[in-house]
Amino acid sequence: MGRFGTTGDAAIAGVTVIALCTGVWLLTSGPDAPAPPQPSAAEAHAGLGLRQSVAPGLPPSPPDRIRIPAIGVNAPLMGLGLTRTGSLDVPPAEQKNLAGWYEAGTTPGETGTAIVAGHVDNADGPAVFYHLGALKKGSTIEVDRRDGSVARFQVDAIELYDTKNFPDKKVYGAAARPELRVITCGGGYSRSTGYQGNVVVFAHLTGSA
Repeated sequence: MGRFGTTGDAAIAGVTVIALCTGVWLLTSGPDAPAPPQPSAAEAHAGLGLRQSVAPGLPPSPPDRIRIPAIGVNAPLMGLGLTRTGSLDVPPAEQKNLAGWYEAGTTPGETGTAIVAGHVDNADGPAVFYHLGALKKGSTIEVDRRDGSVARFQVDAIELYDTKNFPDKKVYGAAARPELRVITCGGGYSRSTGYQGNVVVFAHLTGSA
């Protein structure tokens, strides 16, 4: 499996910030629609105090499903490629309980940085990662892989980045251990431009079954 390069990182960051973050539900529901939860400063890397146990990387295997029990996520995963402009594609917005992973990159559980992305809402209401900002450090993420294994990750941090200052290298850069990023929209909301930022979950592999 290929790894992210610096050029690819910038292109993927651009589409993550824009394509996922139109906020269709808030746009059509008006000011009374509740905004998705946002991570607190306590969940950022600066406050990381967990004792980390890192498992060795697994062989490459495509992922089929992601589960985040703490926020009720249990969703199938589809492969995401690149658009004609070289940016990461996104899952169909009408399928609210569907997430995607960058299938030309690291597979979840393999050594490196695996990327999973999903919508925060669609025209009908909350979507697969609506509650991602409510996640806490130490939470578990499980990924069912096509080889029959389950990769288990522990959340290290949940951070919110403004679109204008999105840290491409920090989020998409290569890692020496098996890591996972889960990304959706967040931050302030504008009816003209949608969400103003991204919620990013950082996690590392702790084991498999």
